Amino acid sequence: MRTAPDRIVICSGFAHALRLLSGTRALRHQAAVEAYGLDFHRSLLAAAGIRTVPLPLDEDGARTEELAARRDLRGVRTVLLTPAHQFPTGGPLHPERRATAVAWARASGGLIVEDDYDGEFRYDRRPVGAVQGLDPDRVLYAGSVSKSLSPALRLGWMVLPDALVDQVPAAKGEREGWASALDQLTLADFLESGGYDRHVRLMRQRYRRRRDQLVAALAERAPHIRVSGIAGGLHAVLTLPPGTERSAVRAAASRGLALDGPAGYRHPDATGPAHDGLVVGYATPPDHAFAKALDALCRALPPGENPR
Repeated sequence: MRTAPDRIVICSGFAHALRLLSGTRALRHQAAVEAYGLDFHRSLLAAAGIRTVPLPLDEDGARTEELAARRDLRGVRTVLLTPAHQFPTGGPLHPERRATAVAWARASGGLIVEDDYDGEFRYDRRPVGAVQGLDPDRVLYAGSVSKSLSPALRLGWMVLPDALVDQVPAAKGEREGWASALDQLTLADFLESGGYDRHVRLMRQRYRRRRDQLVAALAERAPHIRVSGIAGGLHAVLTLPPGTERSAVRAAASRGLALDGPAGYRHPDATGPAHDGLVVGYATPPDHAFAKALDALCRALPPGENPR
């Protein structure tokens, strides 16, 4: 990333960042979003009078080339992306599509809002760089400690383009009503001491083992189920046979597992085929219950075809 201290604003997480942006000229009436994502974020924008237009997704992430090509997107000047690890599909944004998004922002005078979702947890290689580094004047970067420490801490940050350095603090107001100053000072000390880096490295190893255990269990007990997405983050997406998503979610619930299918994250205006699956958060169960949770998951999955 490329920034300076006066371009960093503390917030309580990505949802708070969206609320602050809704009070500026950055989000004007409509914004492009990924076709799959958190409904809470879309609802927050809708409550602020901002219409969201979905961008299709594939194995290379959001199809950012459509920003300049589609007629219904020509009035859009803001796009929300999760380039490091798309939620819930689990893939990163391809380098060419990152460059395409930046080229669109430069040509249109637009803004990319980069949600660094799960950016610190990549297991098969070093974490990918932020899109913000390609053009700090066209990308607003937002991160938090919700995954690395705890969502209860409610601490995040925005790295602002120059055009928003005055607008966002004005929308926030003079008095901090969200992030505790004591929590901020404690996190600062944790960062300066090196404790945060050590913690993230330790958790990266732990979550990698969890994902490896999940993949191994599926290979042994449900080889017909494919794990999609990269080796990263705190969730995996299991690709299911067509027509089995709802029954698998119900079967998991009957065994004490709270799982969702990708259908629950699909934008209501999204087009194209929907694919059945399960979004599995493997970081949630405590260590003593993880093996039992894996067993319950395997039992809830639809069976494969009988060999002939």
